[in-house]
Amino acid sequence: MFSIQISMLSLTLAFPSMAMLSCAQTQFLNRSVAAGEATYRYKVFLPAGWKREEPVPVILFLHGAGERGEDNEAQASVGLGPTVSRQKNFPFIVVLPQCPRGRWWPEPQMQAQALKALEQTIEEFNGDKTRIYLTGLSMGGYGLWAIAAANPGMFAAIAPVCGGIRPPRGLPNPPGTIDTNAVADPYTEAAKKIGKTPVWVFHGSADSVVPVTESQKMVEALKAAGGRVRYTEYAGVGHNSWDRAYSEAELFTWLLSYRLDR
Repeated sequence: MFSIQISMLSLTLAFPSMAMLSCAQTQFLNRSVAAGEATYRYKVFLPAGWKREEPVPVILFLHGAGERGEDNEAQASVGLGPTVSRQKNFPFIVVLPQCPRGRWWPEPQMQAQALKALEQTIEEFNGDKTRIYLTGLSMGGYGLWAIAAANPGMFAAIAPVCGGIRPPRGLPNPPGTIDTNAVADPYTEAAKKIGKTPVWVFHGSADSVVPVTESQKMVEALKAAGGRVRYTEYAGVGHNSWDRAYSEAELFTWLLSYRLDR
């Protein structure tokens, strides 16, 4: 979860034999990936009955600031992790990278580690390359917009939850990221890059951490750019709009209704 108190200025596990993997034993597997000179750990959720012979759709999930760290556990404790754990037949592979303390998903290095984890997971578990999706909450929502804009056409659909483009008041853009305050209209710039990628945006109207106007501005920019966008705003809901968003009965069938032409 995005924490307004956390300063933005502070900046291999072995692969088990494929024959030993058992979804009955565990659905969250521990993995690691090298990005630049660093190694990052991440988790992978496998759906019940997973078989390598059958391509499976894949979701990349970006957690919020409150789940940052190096324990490779916290990122599965909030948002999408609990959702998939509660469902018996969740039909996706889910990739859950973890952003270290003091770092920020839109940073190029953090984007790189998340995308590397996604790529590695697709190769190892035969992810369906035509059905790759992206979602993230709070700080992860900021990361989602950054990754989607930097990689147009990579994802079949995206679902940002209480994210934004400009950091909340009082927090600077982290080193290595675009100074959104120096751009006349960063929402339009991002929307043009995201293009026709289907987007479903979620936000709480009473969010006191990430202003709801961040999502509203992106929705309007996407519409103006001719994008395919839908918007759900939860009246009276504060920053935690992810529990509602990931409980939406239609969300995951909506994702599956889109695939890439490859």
